[in-house]
Amino acid sequence: MAKAKTSGRKTARATAAAGRRASRPQQAAMPRSMQNRGSGDTRKAVQTPRTGRAAGAKAGPAQDALTRVTHETEVRGTETRVERVVERAPKPSIPAADRSAGRGRYVYCIIRANAPLKFGGIGMDEEWADVYTINYKDMAAVVSDVPIAPLDSTRENVLAHERVNETVMRDHTVIPMSFGTIFKTREDILELLRSAYEAFADVLNKMQDKLEFGLKVLWDRDEMVRAIEQEDEDIHRLKSEISSQKGSTYFARMQYGRLIDSALQQRSERYVAEFLQRLRDVSVASRVNRAIGDKMIMNAAFLVQRDQEQAFDRRIKEIASHFDKLTFKYTGPGPPYNFVNIRLKLERAGQH
Repeated sequence: MAKAKTSGRKTARATAAAGRRASRPQQAAMPRSMQNRGSGDTRKAVQTPRTGRAAGAKAGPAQDALTRVTHETEVRGTETRVERVVERAPKPSIPAADRSAGRGRYVYCIIRANAPLKFGGIGMDEEWADVYTINYKDMAAVVSDVPIAPLDSTRENVLAHERVNETVMRDHTVIPMSFGTIFKTREDILELLRSAYEAFADVLNKMQDKLEFGLKVLWDRDEMVRAIEQEDEDIHRLKSEISSQKGSTYFARMQYGRLIDSALQQRSERYVAEFLQRLRDVSVASRVNRAIGDKMIMNAAFLVQRDQEQAFDRRIKEIASHFDKLTFKYTGPGPPYNFVNIRLKLERAGQH
C-alpha cells in the first residue's frame, strides 16, 4: 500500500486489494445493497475498501455531509418482460446559499491519462459545470468544481454523478469514486494520486475494458403460490383439507404457510443458481445483492468484458424467453460500482 507524508498537513491514503467476496448473507440493510444475498458467483471480484472521508474537508457539521453517501439509483421499468433501462436526469443546481464555504473539487472517478482532458459542461454544479482532469504521471482524477458544502443524495445529484462516469467510460476504464467525494484543493487530489498510485494502477489493470450490468428478476408471488399448490401433492392435499375441515384450522394453516414459504425459497434459489450458471461464460464475475420486497427474487451485478456486451445482452433475452412467468429488468453498461470499492482515510504526517 502506498502512503505519502506531508509535513504539517493531512494526507489521503487509498488501499486496493484483489480477492473473492464473501458469499454469506449480510444482516444490515443498505439503500444500494452492497451485501451478498446467499451464495453466488464471485469469480475475480476486485475490491478496494470504501470511502470514509474526503481529504482536506472541513471538520464539523459540513464534514459529515462530505463523507461517502451510499450510491442508490432506483430503476423503474415498463411492463415488458425483458427491458434495458437507461435513466437520464437534468443537471442539479446547488443553492447559492451553499457557496459561502468556498470552492472544492468533486471527484467522479480515476482513469489513465497522459495529458489533461476536458469532458464538457456536464458536472455536478451548473455554475461550475466543466468536467476536467487533474493529472499525475499517467493517471488522472476526473473532477469538477463544487461548493464545499453538504451535498444531498437526491436522485438528481446521484444521476449527475453517474452521468459523468458513464460519459468518461465510453473511452476510458474508470475506477468510480463514491458519491459525495469532495476535496478542498487541487493539491489534496494530487496527494491522493501520489500516495495511492500503485493501488489505483492495480485496480485499473484488473478493470481494463470491463463494464457492469445490473439484473433484477421479479415474479408474481400469488401466481407462484397457485402454481406450487397445483404441482406439490402435499401442499395441494393440505389446502384441500383446510377448505373442507370443520372447526379450527389454525395448526393446519400454520403448516401450510411453512410449506409454501419453504417451496418459494427453494424455487427462488433454484432460479438464481440457474441464471448465474447460464450467464457465467459471458461475464467475468457476478455479485448477488439483497433482494428487495416480495416480488424480487434476484438482484445481481455482472462484470462483463466490453467485447462481450452483445453476447451478454443476447443471453439475458434467451433466458427470459424460457421463463414467461418472470420479469427480467437489467441496466447498463455502467462503471463497476459493485466490483470496485474505494475508501479514503485521513492521517496526519508522522502517523502510520
